[in-house]
Amino acid sequence: MSASTVPTPSSSPLPVAELHLHIEGTLEPELIFELASRNGIELPYRDVADLRARYEFTDLQSFLDLYYANMAVLVTEDDFAAMTTAYLRRAAGAGVRHAEIFIDPQAHLARGVDLATSIGGVARALSTSSADFGISTSLIAAFLRDQPAEDALAVLEDLIAMEAPIIGIGLDSAEVGHPPSKFTAVFDRARAAGLECVAHAGEEGPPGYISEALDVLKVSRIDHGIRAMEDDALVRRLVEEQVPMTVCPLSNVRLRAVTNLASHPLPRMLEAGLNVSIHSDDPSYFGGYLDDNLDQVVGTFAFDATTLAHLAANSVRSAFLSEQRKVELLAEIDAWLNGHHTATAP
Repeated sequence: MSASTVPTPSSSPLPVAELHLHIEGTLEPELIFELASRNGIELPYRDVADLRARYEFTDLQSFLDLYYANMAVLVTEDDFAAMTTAYLRRAAGAGVRHAEIFIDPQAHLARGVDLATSIGGVARALSTSSADFGISTSLIAAFLRDQPAEDALAVLEDLIAMEAPIIGIGLDSAEVGHPPSKFTAVFDRARAAGLECVAHAGEEGPPGYISEALDVLKVSRIDHGIRAMEDDALVRRLVEEQVPMTVCPLSNVRLRAVTNLASHPLPRMLEAGLNVSIHSDDPSYFGGYLDDNLDQVVGTFAFDATTLAHLAANSVRSAFLSEQRKVELLAEIDAWLNGHHTATAP
């Protein structure tokens, strides 16, 4: 890994599955300027440094405002493919061996970019991810919870009709005031179509949103979920059912969901027996990719190699993968851990 403090006995990074990654959130400032130039778009920033200086957020909404504005540079299928390829290249260096990637089709439709362009560009890059980068991949269409549920349902119907190469749907964007139950019909339709279901819940929203996502939307995985720790009964349920929870530490710090990394509930979540794993969310905006997240939690909480391997194994077991692929990846994690123990033996 690029990180200096993650226990790594060799040049080989910890093998992991990335399950909470918004592809639009991987747009680096340099690529934003490159695509803007390609498409004749004038940006409201002087240069890359000026844009980076704006990556200081007070809450989720302040981030979303910039996040959506920067999407203006994504115009053609080639643009979406370039963004995706750049992520895959960086992820391979971070140890990612499988990635389940979110795309926000509504955000592009609102700009006049059709589904064939956005979905097609990302899917094109993903189609060769295994051969090019050694990363198996799949795509999840996430719906914007601060938009009408009827709009989400219409987009879902279009995705189904065009046989879009997606394995499931998710729910993201501004959480507070937009409970999961608002999207019951959307998730019912997705399940009927054989799609997997996940949802952001308990990031800024209350613990009750996590329960709603499980009971009403019947999701298989909770994205974020850190506020579950405020509800003891909910924690007991999540532990008993081993509900996968995709935690994004650097994101939580940048969006002020926690005061600082030292106050993040990740260690308590592990101690409670929750099925948590670490992911990068929107790495360009939040200060780091998956290896950077691991580096900083190790530096803050002094996690050892066994704990890191446990987190990685949780990510693999929580993925929508064949049992054969899970066995392969778990074996890679075991080999990494054994290598670390061998390298550190007296």
